[in-house]
Amino acid sequence: MSILVKFFASGFLLFLGTIVLADSSDINAAARGVVRVVIMETNGQEVFPVSHGSGFAITPTKIVTNAHVIREALQDDTLRIGVVPSEGDGAVYTRAIAVNPRNDLALIEILDNNLRLPPLTISGIAVGDMSEVSAVGYPMNVDRAQGLSRSEIFQAQPPVKSRGFLSGARPSRQFDTILHTAPIARGNSGGPLLDRCGRVLGVNSFGADSTGSDAEFYFAVSNGELLPFLRANYVEPSFNTLPCRSLGDLEEAERERIDLERANARDKIRQRDVELRERRDRAELEALLSIQNQREYLMVISFILLMVTATASYVFVVSRQQGYSGRRATYSISIAFVATLGTILTWVLRPGIDAIDSRVEATLNGTENADRFENKSDDIEGTMICTIIPERSRVTGARTDDIEFDWSADGCVNTRTQFGFSAGAWTRVLVPDDEEVVSVNKYDPPTRIFISERYLLGRNDMAAVRGSRENYEVPTCELAEAAEILAEQQQTVVSLLPDRPNEKLVYSCEKKAELSTIGALALD
Repeated sequence: MSILVKFFASGFLLFLGTIVLADSSDINAAARGVVRVVIMETNGQEVFPVSHGSGFAITPTKIVTNAHVIREALQDDTLRIGVVPSEGDGAVYTRAIAVNPRNDLALIEILDNNLRLPPLTISGIAVGDMSEVSAVGYPMNVDRAQGLSRSEIFQAQPPVKSRGFLSGARPSRQFDTILHTAPIARGNSGGPLLDRCGRVLGVNSFGADSTGSDAEFYFAVSNGELLPFLRANYVEPSFNTLPCRSLGDLEEAERERIDLERANARDKIRQRDVELRERRDRAELEALLSIQNQREYLMVISFILLMVTATASYVFVVSRQQGYSGRRATYSISIAFVATLGTILTWVLRPGIDAIDSRVEATLNGTENADRFENKSDDIEGTMICTIIPERSRVTGARTDDIEFDWSADGCVNTRTQFGFSAGAWTRVLVPDDEEVVSVNKYDPPTRIFISERYLLGRNDMAAVRGSRENYEVPTCELAEAAEILAEQQQTVVSLLPDRPNEKLVYSCEKKAELSTIGALALD
């Protein structure tokens, strides 16, 4: 028996070792948009819950839940539908804008303009059996175990997360469902079923009957039902079709990419050394042949001039001996003198063998200067169009449109947005007022790589970050040392962020003039 136990235990551990577990930060980020959906009754001044389920934001003000969760409120005008976010001030009222009992889906809208939820992203990729999934919601048995009172139901509480595995697609008689083992209970209805990256795979709806000895299985309405339902009601959700990769996987791939680039660089250096040696050998041979030809040519000219000198001298001597006119003697001696000077000059100016080295260096330097001019990369200013590099990015819900911005050498973007500069890096921290996310944007002008690291924070953490951001004014681009000042100011915000971002978007940028077709989203 002990041998069998060890065998099954080792097999189970091996099985677990092959499973890539979900990143808790991704599930927590998705949980920010999960709400408790409460059916409320008013009795005089008192409001108390009749029942509740779960739901999740598909836009900042629209929430998906199950049709059966709000069924009572649709049939009784004394009941109202409220939602309680995971963080904040408590319940707010909603109204139903679409209900489809056939596939158990409903869409409700928040009536309070002050509450905007972070929407969840729909997964657009097929997930195989035994893939890990998480269910997020508000099970009633947990409320009972905690002894929550009626009033405490209306207070913000973090949703409950449970983990399991996909067990297959199992169409019911009426609609497509996903079978899974992530535990849910009454109250979880309408909550999301998430993949490892916190993206929605379906809407939890019901569980299989169990007698206690049976295995527990649960059903979620599939995205195949959810997407047509949303689009029929003019809702375009955030949709992601990129593979789910962990930051660890991404960092390992990045290390491999850097190692490969270094190896390629070493190969290029070695290849360049070989090419340089071959070029030098060719240059030396060409210089040797050229100098030899020049020496031979000048020596021939020198010999000819020497013969002219000898002939003119002979004519001069004969003219003097025979008493010819002084004009012939004068011409002869002048020609002899000029020819002699020419002979001396051609002999002196002929290139020596040592000229080979200087001519080789001049040839090589001219080629290298041409290469440097051709490969000049210090032209960093101008309008940039940046395109996502999927294999180097981790995207769970962010948009991946092309980015366009005007970059100047002093780190000023679009003539007004200053980037901070520290430790050789240009950085800008963005803290928006209308989104629960902090973006740390980085740009490297020499390589033209733009990186956006996104931190998906809860409302309380986001409030702390916004408070820190309000403590400083971003210096204008014209201010001296603006980049250094901003880099120091931004550290107060960065210090409040988690150690690792939820998303990392890596873009490759090119100057707009270098592109043939352009479609971009402006970046401020």
